[in-house]
Amino acid sequence: MELTEQVELPTKMDSILIAEQKVEQVCEVLNVADRCVGTILISVTEAVNNAIIHGNKKDESKQIVLAYSTQKNSLVFIIKDEGNGFDSSNLPDPTDPENLEKLHGRGVFLMRSLADKVDFEEEGKLVKLTFLNYAND
Repeated sequence: MELTEQVELPTKMDSILIAEQKVEQVCEVLNVADRCVGTILISVTEAVNNAIIHGNKKDESKQIVLAYSTQKNSLVFIIKDEGNGFDSSNLPDPTDPENLEKLHGRGVFLMRSLADKVDFEEEGKLVKLTFLNYAND
């Protein structure tokens, strides 16, 4: 899979807005179906938010990489941070009654619910969000 484009984002909450703008640009250029734009936007911004807060722990000396690529009938966004990673298979269930009122812990759940495929690599420092059949027919 070849990267089509890659941008480095600072570890600042403002980077979520930059990520939103980049996703909107990509969706426009690739003629992404309206039904998919919101799903992609939420998934990518959740991943960037997690990279800022949980990955890089708001350390402004670290960067986040946001990249995307297309392959056949899929659009893949890659978000990578410089943190210590995490075990994506060992996360609390946000739908468990004891977790319902917690303010955090829904990002990965949202990504897994919205993207067609979510892969964590490099010990959780890199997430790939895959969206299938995204283009207007």
